[in-house]
Amino acid sequence: MSPQVVAAIIAGALTVIGTLAAQIYGRRATSRDTRATLDRTLAEQREQLDKTLEAQSDQLKQTLAEQRTRTLNERFATAAEQIGQERPAVRLAGVYAMAGLADDWEEKRQTCVDVLCAYLRMPYEPPGQDAPVRERLAFGADREARHTVIRVITAHLKDGAAVSWQGLNFDFTGVVFDGGGFDGAKFSGGTVSFRFAKFSGGTVRFIRAEFSGGEVYFGYAKFSGSQVSFGSAEFSGGMVRFDEAEFSRGTVRFDYARFSGGTVYFDARFSGGTVSFLAAEFSGSQVTFGSAEFSGGMVRFDEARFYGGEVGFIRTKFSGGTVRFDYARFSGGTVRFSAAAEFSGGEVDFNGVANWSVPPTFPWTGTPPPGVKLPEKEDQSRAQRSAD
Repeated sequence: MSPQVVAAIIAGALTVIGTLAAQIYGRRATSRDTRATLDRTLAEQREQLDKTLEAQSDQLKQTLAEQRTRTLNERFATAAEQIGQERPAVRLAGVYAMAGLADDWEEKRQTCVDVLCAYLRMPYEPPGQDAPVRERLAFGADREARHTVIRVITAHLKDGAAVSWQGLNFDFTGVVFDGGGFDGAKFSGGTVSFRFAKFSGGTVRFIRAEFSGGEVYFGYAKFSGSQVSFGSAEFSGGMVRFDEAEFSRGTVRFDYARFSGGTVYFDARFSGGTVSFLAAEFSGSQVTFGSAEFSGGMVRFDEARFYGGEVGFIRTKFSGGTVRFDYARFSGGTVRFSAAAEFSGGEVDFNGVANWSVPPTFPWTGTPPPGVKLPEKEDQSRAQRSAD
């Protein structure tokens, strides 16, 4: 076979192979393009589906949120209307409904609490002895509703409450308290106002209450007939103020209270009744009787223990009444009577102290002012030996 024929055969074979290769490559390229197009289409469809589902989800959430808000607003309106009803049962139902709404509606919890406090601030005055029976019954029903509000608030201020209201603001300005209790309540934040409140009857309790943060104000409050007890209360933080408070009748007890931190101001007027700090512990707080006036009644620090912190009688005026420290123990910390303190009457008696190892500091030297009774030298030595 001639070389020309062989070359022709080879050239033809190469042409056929090239054609086949081009066809195969073309098919593969077409297949790749098709797959790429399909992938893009599927990706676009998935993206569009995701956007549609997200939009539908957002719309559903918005619809549910609007429905929830509408339902909560309706509950609020209903509860508020019930609280304003004359029928006692309806009013009590409104109190519990508003408290339940506060638990469920965190965004408006403070508003719900404000409504409950506003109910307590409503005018409240007991009828006279000769008032009609119906009027006296209506007052009794109102009293029960008010005490229920106090119980509901207190339950939410205790540790372990299902829904805590600690840290919220509570406005009891001008409220008349003739009973009820904040036993075990924890005031750990926010602002609590008892300004101008009147404790004029019954028993009001703050037993084992904790003042550990925030600000609590009793400014201009009047303690004029109630039995008010802060027994075993703990003042460990924040600020509590009794500025211009009036203690004129009844009994206010801080028995076994612990002042271990924070600041407590008793810039108050003591003109009657009894204020007792029996076995109270002053271990870390700053307790100030600045500008306080003792003009009547009895203030007792019997068995109180002063072993830390600072207790100051600054610009204090002693013009009447009796302040006693029987069996008190002065073993540490600072108890100070400033040079601005005035002793013009009444009696301040340290005669019966049990421990005089770190005595208070006084602004005078030598003989104390009239009415101030310090332990005799022998009693001081006995008290110091007892401390040792």
